[in-house]
Amino acid sequence: MSDVTVSSTTSGTGLAPGELIEPDDLGLTESSMPTGSTVRAWWWRELRPLLLRVHFYAGLFVGPFLLIAALTGLLYTTTPQLEQLVHRDELHVSVPAGAAVLPLSAQIAAASAALPEGSLKEVRPPISPDGTTRVIFNAPGVPEDYSRTVFIDPYTAQVRGTLTTFGEWLPLRAWFDELHRTLLLGNVGRVYSELAASWLWVLALSGLVIWVARRRRSRRIRHTLVPRRGAGGRGRLRSWHGAVGLWAAVGMLFLSATGLTWSQFAGTNVDTLRGALQWTTPSVQTTISASLPPDTAANRAVLAEEVLAVARAHGLSDPVKITPPGGPGRAWVVMQVKRSWPEKQDSMAINPATGTVVDQLRFADWPLAAKLARWGVDAHMGLLFGLASQIALAALAIGLICMITWGYRMWWLRRPTRIAESPRAAESARALAPPGRRWSGLPAIALLGAVAVGVGLFLPVFGASLLVFLLIDAIRTEFASART
Repeated sequence: MSDVTVSSTTSGTGLAPGELIEPDDLGLTESSMPTGSTVRAWWWRELRPLLLRVHFYAGLFVGPFLLIAALTGLLYTTTPQLEQLVHRDELHVSVPAGAAVLPLSAQIAAASAALPEGSLKEVRPPISPDGTTRVIFNAPGVPEDYSRTVFIDPYTAQVRGTLTTFGEWLPLRAWFDELHRTLLLGNVGRVYSELAASWLWVLALSGLVIWVARRRRSRRIRHTLVPRRGAGGRGRLRSWHGAVGLWAAVGMLFLSATGLTWSQFAGTNVDTLRGALQWTTPSVQTTISASLPPDTAANRAVLAEEVLAVARAHGLSDPVKITPPGGPGRAWVVMQVKRSWPEKQDSMAINPATGTVVDQLRFADWPLAAKLARWGVDAHMGLLFGLASQIALAALAIGLICMITWGYRMWWLRRPTRIAESPRAAESARALAPPGRRWSGLPAIALLGAVAVGVGLFLPVFGASLLVFLLIDAIRTEFASART
């Protein structure tokens, strides 16, 4: 079927007068278009309308969750630069001319004096001449998984500040991270991000199939890859929605997969699967037989300096973190913490009583699955390629925000109240309506139902929400059949 031109009598359809439109702009389906073959594969004939409805209704109802995730993710991409600006006093010092760095033990002792109620958890020496030493403590009164970090001037042992931190994240980045993951609602809020990540890959794949199938029939590759020129109204919105979605599909699939790895329910299943397949992140063995000096703040400060010297003598370069033993009969661990490409994640277990390396683990020796998991998480967080990662993630977030906005705008132009005003809008709406023949759409619904059960065992939030959609769709199909 050739393209036609919209006349001025088509107001209320969401198409602009004079706009070139294609058959799908009028809501025509494959069955209503003249073709050389009247027989279609049953699975596509039954699946295509359901696929359209899944994409439409999932986008309509999951869209707000995705929009929030995209907006908070976009804000998160700015945190490395904001963190340096907001916390510059804690992160940086003036380098005195000819000054030498004080012993690490003296710096740790100064931090311990500033936070006497704390128990040493980790030490991160500076990685630049103007950087501060981070001495991290377990301390009473801080939220779960948080710590108190004392920032020390390495030249004077002066305390530059004390902050509550989440891992290596300072308060600003930790706040944005929590906003993105939980909306500051704790474990309850984690369901929102898991719902968004669970459906993002479905929307990406279904949209990709619908868009490519639509454009394959029109045999216009350029219109598949780039928005249509001269289009207006709803046709222009759909052209931009589809073309941008095509280019962003790989990124959306990546964000969905990596986001699910640390989600509340699916993340637990991912961890279980990785453990069963021995894909977990390896760690050094820390068991030792020699006894260590009494576990006091002063002794820990001295031992931290000694194990760092041993690690550097064995080739472990900055940046590193130094972790004290987790209990009696355990060694100290020094591990590289460079999370940008090329990553440095080598680690050593060191017995400070003898100055020997108990165990050593090179990042090059990690299992491939563990490396991929490490790279995936760091890429998702904008760390792997530094500024380039931040720009790519920001562009992806902006593209997702635009696609959601265009999607809602298209729905508004063809909203139910417009169907009564416009015959062509009503014709287009039929493409999303359940089949009129009794039970005709149930094979596809049953197929997706089986998929929902199977995938839902691994992705519970997705499976439960998909089953709810299919139940509602089956009920709508039955009512539509009864009316006809």
